[in-house]
Amino acid sequence: MFKSVLVANRGEIACRVFRTARRMGLRTIAVHSEADADALHVREADEAVLIGPAPARESYLDAAKVLAAAKQTGAEAIHPGYGVLSENADFAEAVMAAGLVWIGPPPAAIRAMGLKDAAKSLMIEAGVPVTPGYLGEDQSAERLKKEADAIGYPVLIKAVAGGGGKGMKKVDRAEDFADGLASAQREGQSSFGDPRVLIEKYITRPRHIEVQVFGDSHGDVVHLHERDCSLQRRHQKVIEEAPAPGMDAAVRKAVTDAAVRAAKAVNYEGAGTIEFIADASDGLKADRIWFMEMNTRLQVEHPVTEAITGVDLVEWQLRVAAGEPIPLKQADIPLNGWAMEARLYAEDPANGFLPSIGRLEHFHLPEDIRVDTGVTWGSEVSQFYDPMIAKLIVHADTRAAAAAQLAAACGEVGVWPVRANAGFLKRCLEHPRFISGDVDTGFIAAEESTLTSIEPAPEIQAAALAILAADAHHAEEWVRPSDRPGRGGGPWAPTAAGLYGFRMNGARPAPHRARLNGALIEGRLTPEEHGSYWTVDLGETTMDAYVLTGGVTLIHDGRPDRELSRVIDEPVLFHDGQAWEFEPILHKTGAGSGPASDGALRAPMPGKIVATPAMAGDTVARGAPIVVLEAMKMEHALIAPFDGVVETVGVAVGDQVTDGAVLAVVRAAEDQG
Repeated sequence: MFKSVLVANRGEIACRVFRTARRMGLRTIAVHSEADADALHVREADEAVLIGPAPARESYLDAAKVLAAAKQTGAEAIHPGYGVLSENADFAEAVMAAGLVWIGPPPAAIRAMGLKDAAKSLMIEAGVPVTPGYLGEDQSAERLKKEADAIGYPVLIKAVAGGGGKGMKKVDRAEDFADGLASAQREGQSSFGDPRVLIEKYITRPRHIEVQVFGDSHGDVVHLHERDCSLQRRHQKVIEEAPAPGMDAAVRKAVTDAAVRAAKAVNYEGAGTIEFIADASDGLKADRIWFMEMNTRLQVEHPVTEAITGVDLVEWQLRVAAGEPIPLKQADIPLNGWAMEARLYAEDPANGFLPSIGRLEHFHLPEDIRVDTGVTWGSEVSQFYDPMIAKLIVHADTRAAAAAQLAAACGEVGVWPVRANAGFLKRCLEHPRFISGDVDTGFIAAEESTLTSIEPAPEIQAAALAILAADAHHAEEWVRPSDRPGRGGGPWAPTAAGLYGFRMNGARPAPHRARLNGALIEGRLTPEEHGSYWTVDLGETTMDAYVLTGGVTLIHDGRPDRELSRVIDEPVLFHDGQAWEFEPILHKTGAGSGPASDGALRAPMPGKIVATPAMAGDTVARGAPIVVLEAMKMEHALIAPFDGVVETVGVAVGDQVTDGAVLAVVRAAEDQG
């Protein structure tokens, strides 16, 4: 066994590999960009090397710099993690040519499975069923359109070198094919340096079933059962579980046998995943499951497999790379209980799932489950990398118990001011369809309005109003904000809170109004004791609240009923994983709509312009794409907010733009003339 390992990756996967490597007594070496100089994976490694500026292409994707770091530190082996260089056959060959141990599959296997069209042809030869589609060399728009028309819509356009949903576009109508093709080709070129695509028939009720396989240099290949990764959004996995719900022994044998045949067809070594798509319109059937692709690396969701088998897959990777045989025979690999994983992302589900960047000034994750993360309190979520914050993993005896445990864990998450999707994850896990196992890859899209559009519960309203009143009551003897040092009175100064002249007794209290994540709330508050106990009358509901420094305890029948945490010195509450920001309203405000959009399309985050579908002077309909921004590895189309005419487009393809920059302006149709 080698004595040291360099992880050519960052974030939670680097931390994950280091954890096992340390347990095995190996020296751990990290590489990092300038943006990651203080990252958790750098702090956890025995040694770390700066390899370049923030953009991944100039640091983590620069194979020469990674190899130089290995030479500088005397590393004996390189683990690529997942993503980045993990499926780059040229890098694997360079590692081996440098006399280092490559902790991954043979370069030939990476190449064989790296291109989706070639991989599917190989699987056909191996007797593995594949999805109907077009895998041809002719990449002309005319030929691709002709093949899509022949397959029948809807179809999937997929970058042949793609992965993680990048370069994948669903096209429902023939007239939308050209736009979908252009976008898939751009993402394929940007993410993988290869614009080629293939076309597949889109399965209307698809389930994403994948099998963990493992091979060694002695010719043995085993599987470690299946995972279900059907809960996805825009082809990005959200919640994964093992085993797959509704999978009986016969279907499991059929799909795992096919996975082992696929791995043996390329003489596979190390950890890999064979991904299948299943037609779930009539349950899982052996003849309705088709090969999609192989990921020649460890997967993000590998912890659920570890949970049901008791196997440390990273340890297996290290041992097999050192020439050892697979530690267990197929018959000895158990399948115990049920495991689930939720991907906690820095994104705002209420705002179209836009990625959220910034410093984690408040950061709380559950402590009684497995958490794989690459960040901590004070870490920076950067525009340059994937916005994953952590993976939350649970294991229980039954699927129902695992779902309940993971939902409760998501409810404990508190992240601020970066937005996170914990509340959304909790609602997914508690949805009746998910609980019953009635899921497919279209579940989130079909239920999105329910999962993202939520009304503030009475307990949230009561807690927010009680905090406003309590903080105003305790505000430094009602000193005017202009007389106060520092923050000019703070958020709860009397005039800011609209509570100036507040009465402790007398007539029925006047209503207090506030906005809670933008929604208007109103209640009447009565102080009970010392300005910390309040009775909040919301009309149909009355609650008692005890305001503490770090939270609010709601009282029912004189006993504590529920505790809600808050961010100290910030107007933010956490409830069921959801961050609720509130602010007082200074005067009565109606609930009508705000002013109409001014037509200015602003960048929601820093990024690069990759397309400008519209030009100044174009007449556009509401929803038409005007500018396409690439940020955090994904494309974001800025669309016309109403029917009108494009007044200006102030950017060009290739421009780097900052958060909030005006990219284009659309003039409403009624304003013309």
